[in-house]
Amino acid sequence: MEIGDIVPDLIGVDQDGKEVKRSDYPDKKIALYFYPKDNTSGCTAEACSLRDGYQDLIDAGYQVIGVSKDSAKSHKNFIAKHNLPFPLIVDEDTSLNQTFGVWKEKSMYGRKYMGTERTTFIIDTDGKIIRIIRGREVKTKDHASQLLNL
Repeated sequence: MEIGDIVPDLIGVDQDGKEVKRSDYPDKKIALYFYPKDNTSGCTAEACSLRDGYQDLIDAGYQVIGVSKDSAKSHKNFIAKHNLPFPLIVDEDTSLNQTFGVWKEKSMYGRKYMGTERTTFIIDTDGKIIRIIRGREVKTKDHASQLLNL
């Protein structure tokens, strides 16, 4: 998915098994953020930044939705531990990661593996991707402010 592409109405299924649809948020821009793993340092910093800035994001016309390949149980624990006010989509088979083009070959200590490239897609009220923030461009500790200043 690239800038200008239209996101399907059904985005995915959240931690409670509920379908998450664009049409659930008709008057909101959606900040759909993909992150590698629940309860890791960078991902926790990013989620907590979005939590702390959540009301400002809502007031600015955004709905935040997170996505990772973690299980529903992992997402529920992550939400409870950090008091996250937004849904987390379960993408255990990485199909949503692949659809959005964020499932990439990564490398750590010389070992190559497949994983999620940290990416946030800003989707307008018509379902069109209007901005993409990728990889190192994402400021995990200050992501809410980053979105508010687009």
